[in-house]
Amino acid sequence: MQKFTLLQGLTAPMDRENVDTDAIIPKQFLKSIRKTGFGPNLFDEWRYLDAGYPGQDPTSRRPNPEFVLNQPRYQNASILLARKNFGCGSSREHAPWALSQYGFRVIIAPSYADIFFNNCFKTGLLPIVLSEGQVSQLFDELAALPGYTLTIDLDRQAVRKPDGTEIEFDIQPFRKYCLLNGLDDIGLTLRHADTIRAFESERLAQKPWLTHTLVA
Repeated sequence: MQKFTLLQGLTAPMDRENVDTDAIIPKQFLKSIRKTGFGPNLFDEWRYLDAGYPGQDPTSRRPNPEFVLNQPRYQNASILLARKNFGCGSSREHAPWALSQYGFRVIIAPSYADIFFNNCFKTGLLPIVLSEGQVSQLFDELAALPGYTLTIDLDRQAVRKPDGTEIEFDIQPFRKYCLLNGLDDIGLTLRHADTIRAFESERLAQKPWLTHTLVA
């Protein structure tokens, strides 16, 4: 998992409440057994005018010019500003995968669905919780200033606005540690690889019959 320390990124607005995971990545794209390739289908039903299906060439699609992420001023945004209850609906890991693979590193919203919130951290995506008032102010500033860029300092737990003012945010210490060090669940386990190998060697020496294959 990619480490997260400091991000300065263009910010895009998703000015809707209760954005569910089926909108983030529609159900037909969940058939893939891989964990990659979901970025082109992020917000597929809002982002394109034609129906989407797995295996399509994204360049053959008809983009919806009214959709926010298709507007030139928000191209290459890495921070998504959203409204309350973002990521509600079914508990699909594909939703944070799609956001991350599109290029987002941070989401800022007043609240999230619990399972989506937890899945974000496992993907290296930082979901920041700010008050509704703070989020509304960011929406207003973003609309008024093309190229609106925020700086996210995870170590200091601060969102720095273009005028230099900062908004502090909370994050659980363990989740902060994992993001700063780029550790997902597998990475956390592999920190103990030497201990695991030593245990397996000792167990094999004590119980060599464990390596035997049973024949029916």
